[in-house]
Amino acid sequence: MQLRKFQRLNADELSLLWDDGHTEIVSLRRLRDACPCAGCKGETLLLHHYGPPAVDYEAAGRYELVSATPVGNYAIKLVWGDKHADGMYTWVLLRALCECAVCRAERGELAGDGSPRGEGSLL
Repeated sequence: MQLRKFQRLNADELSLLWDDGHTEIVSLRRLRDACPCAGCKGETLLLHHYGPPAVDYEAAGRYELVSATPVGNYAIKLVWGDKHADGMYTWVLLRALCECAVCRAERGELAGDGSPRGEGSLL
């Protein structure tokens, strides 16, 4: 799976076009809150888990995307308005953030009637 196109739709959303033809629309809020860096998610080192500090969801610039830089053929590095730039968003993570019905069903997040199941959510 490869990301073919990364485009800002508006001040709050991005469009991601994948090599399988799927188009994903993702909000900047969802992206920022899913930052995979150790500072945001914590980390385990020598069998000890270090949790992240409390999140300030109201921090100025938190959801403002300043830049996006490719990292090889597997990820993208995002820089946010609050100067946060530590997370590398892999293609796998970006695709996992897609909230369309098809992707959610593939992840087993929808009941047979298309309603959210509430279990198995990645984030």
